[in-house]
Amino acid sequence: MIRTAPDLFSWNPRPYVFQGRLRRVFPLRRRSHVNNFGDLLGPVVVEHLARTSGIDLTVPRERDDRTLFSVGSVLHFAADGDVLWGTGRNGKIEAQRHTFSSLDVRAVRGPRTAAFLRGMGIAAPEVYGDPGLLVPEVFPHLRAIASAPTREISIVPNLHDFPKYANVPGVVNPQWALSTVLENIATSSLVIGSSLHGIVVAEALGIPARLIAPEHEDPFKYQDYYEGTGRRSFTPAPDVASALSLGGEVPPVLDLAPLRGAFPSDLWSDGRPAPDSKRPTTHN
Repeated sequence: MIRTAPDLFSWNPRPYVFQGRLRRVFPLRRRSHVNNFGDLLGPVVVEHLARTSGIDLTVPRERDDRTLFSVGSVLHFAADGDVLWGTGRNGKIEAQRHTFSSLDVRAVRGPRTAAFLRGMGIAAPEVYGDPGLLVPEVFPHLRAIASAPTREISIVPNLHDFPKYANVPGVVNPQWALSTVLENIATSSLVIGSSLHGIVVAEALGIPARLIAPEHEDPFKYQDYYEGTGRRSFTPAPDVASALSLGGEVPPVLDLAPLRGAFPSDLWSDGRPAPDSKRPTTHN
C-alpha cells in the first residue's frame, strides 16, 4: 500500500527587497524567509497531533492532492478539496479573492470565519479554536517555566508593528527562533502586544494577556479568536501604558477537546478517521 500524507500549509515567504514602485520594477526577494513565529506553529502542532494519533511520520509517504490548513489567517490560500483545522480568515483580504467552492472543514478559528464560509455555501461545524492553544501540549516544559515567571511583562508585537517597538524594554521579536519566542512568553507575568499568537500562547499557558490595538491589521482575526474562546467582547489597549494599567483580558473559556477530536488524522493513509469526517461537498 502506498502511504500518503497531506501537504501542510504554512505562510512563510521570502520578503521583497524593495517596496512600492521599486518593487513593481524590481520584484526581487530576500534569501531568508519571514519566519514569523505564529505562522511557524501550524506544522509543529499538526505533526505533534499526528504522532499522538499513532501516525508514524518517519515512514516515507507520497503527497496526496489535498493541503491541510491550520494556524493562521490564511483561508484565502485554500483551494477546492483542501482541509481546514483551526484556520481563520484574514479580514484584509477581499471576499472575491476566496475562489474555492468546496472545502473539508473540520474546525475553524472562530465563529466569524465559520459565518463567512457558510455565507459561501460551505458547511462549517461549530468547532472553534486556534491550534496555537495546544502549544502547552506540544512543548510541556513551557508549563513549568510559566509556573515561575521571571519577567514582569513581555511585549509581543505583530510582525508589521515590530519596528515601532524594536527598542522598547521587554519587547519580544516575533522573528526570533520559535523556541525563544515561546520561552520568553512563558517566563512572563503579563503579555501585551498586537501579535495574535502572542496572546494565544500566553492564554494557553494561563498567563494574563492584553491586546494592544494593531496599526496594520484588520480587527477580524482578533474578534474571531476572542469570540471562539467564549468572549463576546474584549478591550484592546491603545498603547503600552494603557495595557499595563488594564492588565490581562478576561480569561478564555477553553474546552480544547472538540478541537483535538476534529484533528484530521484520516488524511494520513494509516491514520484513524476523525469523528464525523466528511469529504468536501460543493454547495450551489
